[in-house]
Amino acid sequence: MEDATLKEHIEALYRGIAAMPDIEPAEIPKLDLYMDQVITLFESVLEPTKRHPEDKLLTKTMINNYTKDKLLLPAKNKKYSPEHIIQMALIYHLKQSLSIGDIKTLFQGTLHREDVDGWKVYERFLRLKEEQAPQLEQAVAAQTEAVEAAGESQAFTLLAVLSFIHQANTYKRLAEKLIDDLEKRMAKDKDKDKEKGKKSS
Repeated sequence: MEDATLKEHIEALYRGIAAMPDIEPAEIPKLDLYMDQVITLFESVLEPTKRHPEDKLLTKTMINNYTKDKLLLPAKNKKYSPEHIIQMALIYHLKQSLSIGDIKTLFQGTLHREDVDGWKVYERFLRLKEEQAPQLEQAVAAQTEAVEAAGESQAFTLLAVLSFIHQANTYKRLAEKLIDDLEKRMAKDKDKDKEKGKKSS
């Protein structure tokens, strides 16, 4: 395959990825859903995002584990609210790169706080994705051109993958650092609360 053809192929792959669907707020029922209904919603909307047809986007075991690990707030009467759907949609995105432990810390310090509106966060996240798409497309094109300029035609795919993974790892490490900072702030706040409790007793 010619390098130019492969370059065009990579850019086309990105455009396909950028066009993959998300669960839009308007698609989330206002009524509470049973677990099977939640799974059906994820499978019907997000099916195009699967890498392999047999991949599972959401299962009963996953939902139970999310609740057990306190990523997901407990269901009420075996039903999941629209807020639960938002939480699961965010978990779906985050777990592509972050550990369950990191997501738990992130949610404890942000999403599970009473002063954080999960709906607004999710809506803003979807808008950011849309706004950032042209910038990411330009970045993919620039990285592909840089690899092409290296002149290693026989190793183009390897170099392209290494380049993309390097950038992905950099963003992942940056996200992990932000979570580490959040965890430290949460620990300090907890210590302050303990001190206040001792003084008031």
